[in-house]
Amino acid sequence: MEVSILTDNQPGVHTGAEHGLSYFIEHGNSKILFDTGQSDLFLHNASLMGVSLDERDLIILSHGHYDHGNGLNHLSGGRLLCHPDCFVKRYRRVDRAYIGLKNSRDGLSVKFDLTTSRRPFPVSDMVLFLGEVPRVTDFESLETPFSFEDGTPDFIPDDSAVALLTAKGLFVITGCGHAGVVNTLEHAKEATGERRLHGIMGGFHLKRRDRQTIETINYLKKNGVEHVIPSHCTARPALEAFTEIFRVPPVKTGDIFTF
Repeated sequence: MEVSILTDNQPGVHTGAEHGLSYFIEHGNSKILFDTGQSDLFLHNASLMGVSLDERDLIILSHGHYDHGNGLNHLSGGRLLCHPDCFVKRYRRVDRAYIGLKNSRDGLSVKFDLTTSRRPFPVSDMVLFLGEVPRVTDFESLETPFSFEDGTPDFIPDDSAVALLTAKGLFVITGCGHAGVVNTLEHAKEATGERRLHGIMGGFHLKRRDRQTIETINYLKKNGVEHVIPSHCTARPALEAFTEIFRVPPVKTGDIFTF
């Protein structure tokens, strides 16, 4: 399995950065573009890295936020998979700034072969799009800084992830982890029937060294997760808590992780 970091918050030596996430995942016979950041930066970085996005089998959108999906403006053709609620109008509560996608469902349906699914959706025998993640823990997804157009709270129900089946168990890749890392991993276990957890990578949306961060760390320790790689929307206080327990590598654009 290989994961190329096309867009993330930290720049590499020769690659630029933005607040956003885009990974190119190669696992088994599948080549997946997972999110596209907020601009065409992922295309420039892919070119510098020698990653051919024309070889992709599928684009997966983790959720409908601008910093994960607006890069779709710079692509067309092929398959696109996401949760059906990715296209709702959504805002930051503090300043009412629009943070949803530029493109509507109809617009993206013209550009791509679009599939939406609330349920887990098999991409291959080794790759599963997790669909909607149930919120079952008592310490995750309890508050949100986002709202819908009518002002009601937006807990990002479309937030999803990808589960990769390996010989050592599940390796799960998140976009932002709005549903909660533990909720996401428990859902991946139920959806695949695989109880072993090998790795977790992506945005964890943890901002503080608080109960959610500590409970997440304890869960990962209990499950013996070998690879713990938070990035993007994981703030420094939470990152520092993770690095005290796990060998957390820095994530920069241009990096290629091989597992």
